[in-house]
Amino acid sequence: MKKKTKAKAPRRSSKAKKPTRKPARKAAKRVAKKKPAARGSKWVTFVAKHGIVLASAKGPIPNVAEAVAGEPIVGSWWAHPKGKAIFAALCEIDDSADVRCFKLVDGKVTFAHRKTWPALVRLGREGLLSGDQLSSVMQEHMPTGEHRNIVTPFPDWVDDATAAAADKLAADKARAQLAWIDAQA
Repeated sequence: MKKKTKAKAPRRSSKAKKPTRKPARKAAKRVAKKKPAARGSKWVTFVAKHGIVLASAKGPIPNVAEAVAGEPIVGSWWAHPKGKAIFAALCEIDDSADVRCFKLVDGKVTFAHRKTWPALVRLGREGLLSGDQLSSVMQEHMPTGEHRNIVTPFPDWVDDATAAAADKLAADKARAQLAWIDAQA
């Protein structure tokens, strides 16, 4: 009778290649080449400063695309050399809880900072701004890569604090905060 022998695992030769690691200094160089993290508030601060801004359209108020580009844009901002930076700024603004998106000025994508919401609500109640202008628009990114607009009609998006502030705000003061309304007329 023959003895059964266990199969031995093959021995690794000393010449076998070991997984290589990149030297630490190369890793440090890679980190140094990365762009610094964008400040989370730079473009939200821009919206706060102006109160209400357009995304990219030309109009009676500043627009984000031209602010990012640092110059007037002829044609589509997507084709501008700073198109990716413009897109990043618009996303940063859109993601902020302090900013809402509307089709407020001439039916164009408009961002309004929280500080202007009571004035918008007051003028909406007065009938100076329409429900369509004051419907909040939020983009949802679908798993397929598509974007879908979710529209929340006025006044469904208005929270209690904003409603209370709008109650205390006189219509003429609300109108003064939104001077572009007179430019539209």
